[in-house]
Amino acid sequence: MSSKELPQAFEERMKEFLGKEEYLSFKQALEKEPVTSIRFNPFKKASKIQTSNKVPWSKWGFFLAERPSFTLDPLFHAGHYYVQEASSMFLEHILQHIKAPKGGLFLDLAAAPGGKSTLLSSFLGQEGFLVANEVIKSRAAILKENIVKWGLGNCLVTQNDPAHFSGLEGFFDLVLVDAPCSGEGMFRKDINARLEWSEDHVLLCAQRQERIMDKAGSLVKGGGYLIYSTCTFNEKENEEMLRFICSEFSYEPIRIPLDPSWGIVESTIEVEGSHYFGYRFYPHMTDGEGFFITILKRPEEAFAQAIPRIKDFKHPHINLESKQVQTNLIGQLGLPENSSIYSVNGSYFRLNESFKAHFEYLCRFVNVKYFGVELGKFNKDQFLPTHEWAVSVFPKNDFPQFELDKKDALEYLRKEDIQPTGLPEGWVLLTYQRSPIGWIKNLGNRTNNYYPKEWRIRMK
Repeated sequence: MSSKELPQAFEERMKEFLGKEEYLSFKQALEKEPVTSIRFNPFKKASKIQTSNKVPWSKWGFFLAERPSFTLDPLFHAGHYYVQEASSMFLEHILQHIKAPKGGLFLDLAAAPGGKSTLLSSFLGQEGFLVANEVIKSRAAILKENIVKWGLGNCLVTQNDPAHFSGLEGFFDLVLVDAPCSGEGMFRKDINARLEWSEDHVLLCAQRQERIMDKAGSLVKGGGYLIYSTCTFNEKENEEMLRFICSEFSYEPIRIPLDPSWGIVESTIEVEGSHYFGYRFYPHMTDGEGFFITILKRPEEAFAQAIPRIKDFKHPHINLESKQVQTNLIGQLGLPENSSIYSVNGSYFRLNESFKAHFEYLCRFVNVKYFGVELGKFNKDQFLPTHEWAVSVFPKNDFPQFELDKKDALEYLRKEDIQPTGLPEGWVLLTYQRSPIGWIKNLGNRTNNYYPKEWRIRMK
């Protein structure tokens, strides 16, 4: 099979599923150029990137007339927007419809690279808290980078197998599982997905999904929500997985209102006499890639785990700072008063005090990769700020700021030595279009570039 051909077994199934006439439209859409869409960060100033049409089911989503070089846009690195499939942004419409609690505790169980996690983070704002989990180490690092750039400080990034969440049954207000799948919905965007596809791979993915959902289904508290999604078309990974969930756990169906002009297809799945609903996105009907999503509600009377009181927080790596240290640091750095301060290897982290108890209890179960906002550390009497704090939405008191043009901003992001005219001495917060992109330290005769080495731009 050539890289452009569709797998024969896939074609036969989709012909039977859609009908021969509609299948032709579907196949033709797979040969067209994918549409690029982005979702803006509502907590950072609007970017000047040129958009065309709005994604109809998302307040912050927009299509682009053409795909620019995001790597060469400093605002992309500053977390002003996320490049995300329009289909996936339907999650925003779901959250608004079900009136998910903005002050709730959410879990994104298979979160990398971070598209849906940053969307959940935006929805929660400064009221709620998100656990963004990824089992694979390299993908967890990418997830952390995207959470840091988004900058809201309302997340805990973890690297755990779903089985490690045993003991947290009935703990979360909302659990999202964007499940690893066979990737049929990516056949237009990613030609390699066609080459990697097989019926055996579909079966393997379905088995993996069952194992994940067997754990995830119990984590939702009474009255909470479970959202399951894939980027594939087949029923085995979609409708049949919904039947599996409902056969293992008690969940109620949720139906989401649709505008007919959106082109989203609602499917009805009967399970033990009740009708549940799934939502399918086809590339010949919507401006987006293939996608499936379903929403379930845990009955109100189901188990809800209370957070036990923790008198003394103890962790092998994370320390809760004394009241005196917290008060001094909050005042010195100009942080919100509802801040709790922790330290890891001498570096301070800020967390919303409202979720202190949740965080400390979660630390008993999960492998913590990042949390809140890392602020920096003291070297003698001098405070050394972090890049994580620079790109966060939190204030940076007492540091001068210096605006760069695009050429100098890109040189900085390449981690080159720059010495723009008029740069103040000492620690300086560099900005581009008045948005922070990182720190530089001007020593007079030279400058030190503190952009993270592992994130530097390599493109010229």
